[in-house]
Amino acid sequence: MFHQPIQAGQVHRAEILAAFSYALDLTEGQPDGHSIRCCWIASQIGRAIGLGAAELGDLYYAVLLKDLGCSSNSARICELYAADDRAFKQGYKTVGTSLAATLHFVLSKTARGRPWTERAATVGNILVNGPQLAQELILTRCTRGADIARKLRFPDAVCRAIYHLDEHWDGSGKPDRLRGDAIPLYSRLALLAQVADVFHTHAGSTAATDEVQRRSGTWLGPELVAAFTGIAASGQLWLDLRSPILEAKVVARAPVDDAIVADDDFLDTIASAFGEVIDAKSPFTAGHSRRVADLAARMGARLGLDPVRVRLLRRAAFLHDVGKLGVSSTILEKPGPLDDEEWQAMRGHADQTRQVLGRIGTLADMADIAAAHHERLDGAGYPLRLGEDALALETRIISVCDFYDALIAERPYRGAMPQAKALAIMEGTVGSAIDPGCFDALKIEIRD
Repeated sequence: MFHQPIQAGQVHRAEILAAFSYALDLTEGQPDGHSIRCCWIASQIGRAIGLGAAELGDLYYAVLLKDLGCSSNSARICELYAADDRAFKQGYKTVGTSLAATLHFVLSKTARGRPWTERAATVGNILVNGPQLAQELILTRCTRGADIARKLRFPDAVCRAIYHLDEHWDGSGKPDRLRGDAIPLYSRLALLAQVADVFHTHAGSTAATDEVQRRSGTWLGPELVAAFTGIAASGQLWLDLRSPILEAKVVARAPVDDAIVADDDFLDTIASAFGEVIDAKSPFTAGHSRRVADLAARMGARLGLDPVRVRLLRRAAFLHDVGKLGVSSTILEKPGPLDDEEWQAMRGHADQTRQVLGRIGTLADMADIAAAHHERLDGAGYPLRLGEDALALETRIISVCDFYDALIAERPYRGAMPQAKALAIMEGTVGSAIDPGCFDALKIEIRD
């Protein structure tokens, strides 16, 4: 299961996807490394029950990427429950399995702090339509996750595992109410690992073991629970999960067929796929990352960048908003002005972008380019207040493309702007915020 060492400047698929799994943790409201820890837990159980190398390889990616579709229901959760989607998702995973516990959590979180008339209407909708709404949310998430896994070239076993993550052993889960061994094994292992990590992070190792055992025969298969309990009893598992080098250990145990280095085509595919994850966070950003990436690539070529730099620019443009996965949909979907605290959270997405992309040492330059797209030539931007001398041409291009696409697209607080009005607004910031040459290239590209 160990892949071969790689040369300086090269990167494996496992290393890249492990880094991007932190973006999935963001949108699920989970502490950093949740997906990494789940991968470790599931892999340990997989070995204990005698899975072969090929099976362990599929399990590895099914669990690491179990939340690929998680951003697709964020806005809908915010709308239905009038709640912070990330906090709602995080809290929901710590709720017990009884109907009473579920109802108590949902009703206590729904429209909390809103006027009583709004809260009554929202709660009433949940009480009347709860099962149908839950099915809708999970089906959206599962379908999107499986689709993105296919785009990342994973086999059907991995895609099916992601699709069936929320099935339960007793047939009470979703989306297809599969029961027992009809649920894909990797899905069963992913759900067990998720329960174990959530409760371990929330309340410690004893609570995690107790909760997994409590769900035996209902959510979780008894044989897998027994295997997990045996592993957990030694205590080594919990030490591993707290290790500062766990991510490196997980990457080192990547499937043997990952000995090949991820090529440029695969890096392009990853950037495009995670661009979809980002854009699914809000209906107002559908297609934004791809439009910015395509426009940036054309402008880069027009401004004289060589093909290698254009390719890197396009990837960075696809991923410039990855940090928005860590911003609550209550902010992204707000129909009015943001207050100071909300602006601070929104501006934090640029730094989150740097943190996610910066986890891949060989792609660190892309992290700096993508994360600086809200900086300005006059140094009044964010997050680092960089000035003109510190802004690469690639960053200037992404900034202009992002600015333009944001103006011509519909937003929760206004309708889409006509092209002429958008350009007029942008022209007023040329030389202070955006680069004159990039603005000229933009006008040519959108005219052509």
